[in-house]
Amino acid sequence: MKPLEYQNHTLTDEHLTPQKSYRAYDIQKRLFDLIVVTFASIAALPIIGISALLIKTISPGSPFFSHERVGLHGRMIRVWKLRTMHCNSQELLAKHLAENPEAKLEWEQFFKLKNDPRIIQGIGNLLRKTSMDELPQFWNIFKGEMSVVGPRPVTLSELDFYGEAKRFYLAVLPGLTGLWQVSGRNNTTYEERVVLDTKYVYERSIFFDLKIFFRTFYVVFVQDGAC
Repeated sequence: MKPLEYQNHTLTDEHLTPQKSYRAYDIQKRLFDLIVVTFASIAALPIIGISALLIKTISPGSPFFSHERVGLHGRMIRVWKLRTMHCNSQELLAKHLAENPEAKLEWEQFFKLKNDPRIIQGIGNLLRKTSMDELPQFWNIFKGEMSVVGPRPVTLSELDFYGEAKRFYLAVLPGLTGLWQVSGRNNTTYEERVVLDTKYVYERSIFFDLKIFFRTFYVVFVQDGAC
């Protein structure tokens, strides 16, 4: 295949060759996941509880929602998040686009808006900026459906973007954070995301996971929530 590059990350034919055994690593990774979830949940539960109360107060409806994503070996899983959008988000979006031609053009070009009327003002913006809306995914990690570090969960239709690299994505658990998140997530194309995810899967190790894990804190809290 033609080498693909993003920053200092390169994907070549070497990354599509058969991989070594990762049995020992998988055991280490599961222990790491359980340790992180156990201790992080102590801090996360009050945040989740307060956030859920604020969401329900401002925007009636369940403060949580789940969406279907592709997991290990292609098994479909339900990934949980704190709700950051109003329950009638589609109606709000349609009304906003009908009343604002500039916003409609922005939506047609990028499929997202800088000032999105669907987002719950205040708590919704904060949760999205800090990625704290992902905290309920600790439950997915505890159940063994996700890992702390790995490619972000994708939909079945998004999986087609991986092409030949699809088998690499399916070979690991999706993660709460990953190489893509700490390598300029909002400034990358989907092709570049595939490069990063495939490189991670091919080169994964417990030390690589630890590097990504600690790098995530820097990206979230120092670089304005770019993760």
